[in-house]
Amino acid sequence: MPLNIVGNMEEEYTVIIEKGEDGYFIGNVIEIPECHTQAKTVDELMNRMKEAISLCREVKKEVKTPQFIGMQKLKVATPISA
Repeated sequence: MPLNIVGNMEEEYTVIIEKGEDGYFIGNVIEIPECHTQAKTVDELMNRMKEAISLCREVKKEVKTPQFIGMQKLKVATPISA
């Protein structure tokens, strides 16, 4: 029996964006650790992230979504040799 799609349901994902040594922006999805991509601009990256998330969801039907709490910077002392 064919699936009758009535509309779309939106889900929200958290994307961590970093800039690589080569100047490309790299996006990683917190909720789907194996889902990532890269692009030359942030706008292009976000479009590619939508596509990557869709593909990851197709492959991995059941995604256990952790609750994103936040990020913090942490300073750690580095010993200085004389």
